[in-house]
Amino acid sequence: MGGCFFVSDLHGREDRYRKLFAAMEREVPAAVFLGGDLFPSGLGAVAGAGEYESFVEEFFAPGFERLRSGMGPECPPVFLIPGNDDARTEEGALHRHETGGLWHQVHNAAVPWGDYAVYGYAFIPPTPFMLKDWERYDVSRYLDPLCVAPEEGWLTVPVEPSVLKNQTIQSDLERLTRGRDLARAIFLFHAPPYDTGLDRAALDGKKYKHVQLDVHVGSIAIRRFIESRQPLVTLHGHIHESARLTGTWMERIGRTVALSAAHDGPELALVRFDPALPEEATRELV
Repeated sequence: MGGCFFVSDLHGREDRYRKLFAAMEREVPAAVFLGGDLFPSGLGAVAGAGEYESFVEEFFAPGFERLRSGMGPECPPVFLIPGNDDARTEEGALHRHETGGLWHQVHNAAVPWGDYAVYGYAFIPPTPFMLKDWERYDVSRYLDPLCVAPEEGWLTVPVEPSVLKNQTIQSDLERLTRGRDLARAIFLFHAPPYDTGLDRAALDGKKYKHVQLDVHVGSIAIRRFIESRQPLVTLHGHIHESARLTGTWMERIGRTVALSAAHDGPELALVRFDPALPEEATRELV
């Protein structure tokens, strides 16, 4: 298949997208993976928070359409998931353009790609933030200090309260992959696995009621899933400062190579990887 691109947490920054589009035209990757937090903050879509315009229709889709028109048959397939800062109201536009062949929205789905299978999962564990479109309890209804429960925050699309209260990341992943061989699976997550070099938050010295906050804020369910199921490659974002704090954006968990494209600077963090040799991945700040 050759080299692929992975980016995450672009947050609607047009300059980052232009850098990505230019790199795609220049290098013609085998595929492009986008790991969530792709659009301007979804808080703008919350009722009463102000007018919200569709970034998908106004910039995102036109950009990929220009690439497809200019690159023709060389245009790589695009696999994407939303992230916790993306409004779920954009899901309809994502699906419309997916039907037109512009990309594959792979949240809670599996898509064949050559000799590989691409899986996606957008939900993250509960955070202190109020937008809950893409938050799920992790392995139980336990909440870390300061975090807000999914059923107590803001949603841009209604969800049954029983779903918010009872479904977990752990149960979702079990349903999505039950009975499937993941030896050649590329798994696109937004959340990183817990207690790794990919989920380190800048919480040093911060306490709640005299208790030190955990500086690792990734998903326990995703960590356990990787350890037990051993997909070929997992791709992550979400914790912008982690690479700066830990000095690493790549971690091996058993046979699985886990890569992060999150970045807390102004640049685009562009991860290049070959599924046949994922341990040789590189990361460039563009």
